[in-house]
Amino acid sequence: MADKVKLSKDGSSIDFVQSDSLPTSLKKFRQSPEIEGFYRFIFENDLQKEAFEILDRIIIQRKAKKAGAKKEAAAAAKEEKAAAAAAAAAKAPAKGKKK
Repeated sequence: MADKVKLSKDGSSIDFVQSDSLPTSLKKFRQSPEIEGFYRFIFENDLQKEAFEILDRIIIQRKAKKAGAKKEAAAAAKEEKAAAAAAAAAKAPAKGKKK
């Protein structure tokens, strides 16, 4: 792997070496050429603070989205349970009534 990160010709993006296989573990993912190049780019350009802030925002957004989905699933389950109880009550014959 090259010592420096390569920028595109116009300087607007980073050129990474892409591997054909997907990493199977977290350790291998961190050591993949793409991620290693990204880390090197951040370090060489002294962007640690900015990278941390961006990643922190992404984590907060994902947690909020996950919490929203969890609340939505709980509400749907509660509705489904209430509907099942109502259907069961409608099927059951009324007690104490004779024909």
